[in-house]
Amino acid sequence: MKKLFYKSFITIAIIASPSVLINEDLVDAAYSNPFTDVKDSNSHADAILSLYNEGIITGMTDKTYEPGKTATRGDAALYLATALNLKDASLPNPGFKDVPTSSKYYGAVAALTKAGIVNGYEDEFRPNATLTRAQLAKMLTIGFDLQQSAVTTTKFADVNKLTDASTKNYIQTLVDYGITNGTTATTFSPNLKLTRAQLATFLFNALQATSDELTVISVE
Repeated sequence: MKKLFYKSFITIAIIASPSVLINEDLVDAAYSNPFTDVKDSNSHADAILSLYNEGIITGMTDKTYEPGKTATRGDAALYLATALNLKDASLPNPGFKDVPTSSKYYGAVAALTKAGIVNGYEDEFRPNATLTRAQLAKMLTIGFDLQQSAVTTTKFADVNKLTDASTKNYIQTLVDYGITNGTTATTFSPNLKLTRAQLATFLFNALQATSDELTVISVE
């Protein structure tokens, strides 16, 4: 079941016949870019600006996104819940003492917790804690209701060394959907801390992969 709020970004040219040339200047012009630190040369720029213009992600300030800054659990929850239209501040309090009802993360965390997409650490959610690539793989797989892979061996040597079979399945699921290619051809770096730029690209690719009409861009 797909639970998407997502509206396709500029799909007319992208879903047209392969023989149709896309005017990249027109595509770029459709994106508002308030961020002085997100340049066209940034490989994550399309994802960041697309999601920003859709109202799914926000910057650290009005003029900076801070793409190289480490992503937090709170921001990942907020952005994912926004993409899935799951924010609901009226839901029962999940009981995390570090996410009070006054927190900007509350509606997202409450909704994602109820849906079984995220969980906390006993009575804490730790919204300011860093997020790993493997942790996000789980959130995306469950959040987008992806058909989970059952493989026990992946193309990634560092993933095959993991003892948690579920984590392997989540990561392989993203590969199956074309959401990630890994950090190299043979590594995924599951325990590497995720940057805000990478978070945007993972989420952008997941939205595209489940829209049934767009192709995905590369994830580092």
